[in-house]
Amino acid sequence: MTTSPIRLGIIGTGLAVEQLHWPALEQMTDRYTITAFADIDRAHAQHFADYSGASMDDFTTDYHELLARDEVDAVLISLPIPLNATVARESLEAGKHVICEKPPGANEEEARSLIEVESAHPDQVLLIAENYFYRDDVRYAQSLIQEGALGLVHLMSYRQVGQMLVQEGEFSSTRWRQEGNYVGGPHLDGGVHQIAQIRMLLGDVSRFSAEIQDANSIFDGPSDLTLNVRFVSGAVGNYTSSLPEYFMPQEPNEMRIYGSEAAMAVGNKKVTIYRPDGTETYTFEAMDGGYFGEFLNFHEAVTGQAPVVGTLVQSIRNMELITKGMRSAESGKVIELTDDISSLSATPLPLWTPAGAETLQVDVSREVPSS
Repeated sequence: MTTSPIRLGIIGTGLAVEQLHWPALEQMTDRYTITAFADIDRAHAQHFADYSGASMDDFTTDYHELLARDEVDAVLISLPIPLNATVARESLEAGKHVICEKPPGANEEEARSLIEVESAHPDQVLLIAENYFYRDDVRYAQSLIQEGALGLVHLMSYRQVGQMLVQEGEFSSTRWRQEGNYVGGPHLDGGVHQIAQIRMLLGDVSRFSAEIQDANSIFDGPSDLTLNVRFVSGAVGNYTSSLPEYFMPQEPNEMRIYGSEAAMAVGNKKVTIYRPDGTETYTFEAMDGGYFGEFLNFHEAVTGQAPVVGTLVQSIRNMELITKGMRSAESGKVIELTDDISSLSATPLPLWTPAGAETLQVDVSREVPSS
């Protein structure tokens, strides 16, 4: 364990760092200090230096040079998906702890190749940054289900639909996302978040079938994906995601879970429980999306206080519902999942709480039951 801040190098200083990672890191100066950053685009790096206060003396266009620096303990990898597996492997081999954006590869083969690399470096931490594992609303919903608030869960329905166009300053404006040189297109990039939520609240999927359709000429890969799933627990469900270029009405995107005692809706920073005698609503207005939590968990793991929740294997489990879903849609076959990398479970992920905390540590407001 160490009481000194982790000396962090950042590889890739684009939108994800600006909009997602830095707002968390700037609150954690007691835990992290930026000692190096790399980007092939000097303008991106200068922009990062301007808003973060980092010195351009610590900048390099070659991430290999960053990995060779002794003053770097750990690296944040925030790069296009096709680069994740290679840079994560090289970072571990360079002796660095790694927090890497999801998914850990452009396909299952790339992601699974990291399992052996991770095993060969047991003294280093690898966390795949799936922020939904650390979101207050999803963790709170997970805790309620584990406490039996819904009774026996038997059905899940999850809708995620919205028009997807190129918008300046948004993630859709990045060329690599439009080109989509990875399996599943926008569903592997963004849809793995929803898969993470599904697995957190309902456990592993044992079998499923999929259908795909393309209604977006701008982004490579299918815009529409539906999954019909059976869970290890015996529950069944449907996940529908659509990102067309066409107009879509403003409708709520949320997950609904149905149990023998109550039903639950999760979405829009709210968790709502529907009971025969009334409704309870829990609101998470101050939630940052889980980014602070994932950096906190990474720090805990590097300093020996707690294990990683966002493991490589858990991230692979998320992405395989997308990658295997593509194969199911193309072949018309039902996919049976196996436990070749970890045991399929009705509760595959532990409920993360900060090390030493006796509660979930969430900022939540509760509306009293109403009839």
